[in-house]
This record gives sequence, structure tokens and C-alpha cells, in this order.
Amino acid sequence: MKKLLEWKKSSIAILSIIVVLMLAACSSEDAGGSTGDSADSESVDSVKLVLNWFAKAQHGGVYAAQEQGYFEENGLDVTIEPGGPQVSSIQMVASGSAQFGLAHADQMVIARNQGIELVAVAAAMQGSPQAWMFHKGQEIDEFEDLNGRTVFIQPGITYWDYLKGEYDLSGAKEVAYTGQHVNFMDDETSVTQAFVTSEPYFMELENVETETMLISESGYDPYNVVLYVTKEYLEENKDQVQKFVTAFVEGWNYYKESPDEITKAINEANTDIALEALEFEQTSQAEFVYGGDAAEHGVG
Repeated sequence: MKKLLEWKKSSIAILSIIVVLMLAACSSEDAGGSTGDSADSESVDSVKLVLNWFAKAQHGGVYAAQEQGYFEENGLDVTIEPGGPQVSSIQMVASGSAQFGLAHADQMVIARNQGIELVAVAAAMQGSPQAWMFHKGQEIDEFEDLNGRTVFIQPGITYWDYLKGEYDLSGAKEVAYTGQHVNFMDDETSVTQAFVTSEPYFMELENVETETMLISESGYDPYNVVLYVTKEYLEENKDQVQKFVTAFVEGWNYYKESPDEITKAINEANTDIALEALEFEQTSQAEFVYGGDAAEHGVG
């Protein structure tokens, strides 16, 4: 299974190079101010952004940009459309029904391997909050400790294939993850996929004490909540992409200073999730957004 590791490393390396080259191209155009697009700087372009999920705190920079008028200041009229289990931002952007999308970096690598030419232009999270969640006291310290346990995992999820390639997990019993945790709560020895920014909070509400282990401890740590466009759209609309990235980064910078204000705006956009749950995510995601490379180079 070394091929999977090599594939992952080479794919992310290719993606990283593309990001650098495309951002450099955008920055160059912006600094030179000589593009045909910039001559039409007073016009307003209507574009659509499809989120990777329903509105959550992980979209704080987007809603900050909308609330603070950063998109408008950059000549953009942005419609924000939520994602969800039946909505694929990649399919929508690839089909042209939306210009911008959010997805995780490994999802983009898979799309590119399928011939969908997407280009990452910014990243909100410098690392992945994906994790294993288990009942407190189960003494799960290594990935091999999953053997002999029921593992609730979404079929086809990339990091599970990666882990099975890196570790002998032949003794783990795979059960399809449904998004519900009833069976996990009933089986104290089981393990389930989770995001450390959300699921532990919901278990706390159920009076279930849990612990987590980040998938990134295995070396699998892709960027999360990545802003992307198609290669064709970028080539034809470099100025608009640069403006969107500028507003996106300004939004995340504002969110860092005033997260409570923006979290309330997100709650208004998604009333199906409690404000307290968004506040938990707001706090627990901070290191993923503003740590890592962002601590030195800034978000984006």
C-alpha cells in the first residue's frame, strides 16, 4: 500500500505547486494593474459560492466577508449556497452552475484524478480536524488499537484507505457511518469517525464522555475548507478570482478578532444548529485556522 502514500504525497505536492503558481499569477496581475478586468473596476460581478456543508463556524471568514461588505468593496455580488449530503460543490463548480466552491484538499485531488481540473486558490484550515472518537477510558493510543473493535466509517472515505495501507487494521470491524451516533453510544468499545470541532460537543450533550485521536497523527493531514475554482474560470477571470481571495482573507482576519459577532450571523443563516454548537466549533477550530503555516504567513 506504499503506492497510496506515494500517490497522496505526489498529489498534494502537485496541488501545492498549482496553488502557488496560480496565486502568484493572480498577485502579479493585481500588482501590475494592467489587466482588462481592472479597467472595469467599478462594475459588479455576480458570482456564486457553494459551501462544502451547511453553514457552520468553519465558514466564518466567508460570512465575515459578507457581513462586513468585503465582497462588495471588491466589486463582487456573492450568493452563498449551502452544501450538504445531497449537494456536491465540486459537481456544481465543474458544471459551471457556481463559480467558487469549498472542499477538502483530498476531495480535490480525487476530482483532479478523475479529470476535473480544479485549482485551489486559498485554504481556511491549515490542517485536518478529522479524528477517531471513542468512549473515555478505552486506552486507544495507536491506530492498531482499532483492531477488535467496531469502527463506524463512511464507505470510500480516503483516509480510511490510507490508514489500512499504513497499519494492519485487518481486525477492525467496519460498519457504515450514517451520521447518527446511537449505535456508537450503545457500544462502549466502538470507534467512530468524527470532527473534533463538533461531534464531542454533541456527545457531551448526551452525557457521553469521549476522547479523540486526530487522523493527522498518521501523517494524513490535508488542508480543509479549501477555496477553489475551475482552471478554465481562473484563466478567464483572474481579476475576479483575486478579488474574491482578497475578500476571503479579509473575512478570516476579521473573524479572528470578532468571532462571536460572525457566529451569530452564521446561526441566522443556519437555524438548524444551535448557537452553542457553533460556539464550540468556533473555539475548537481556532488552531486549525490560525495555527500552522497561517501563524507565520497568515490565513489563505
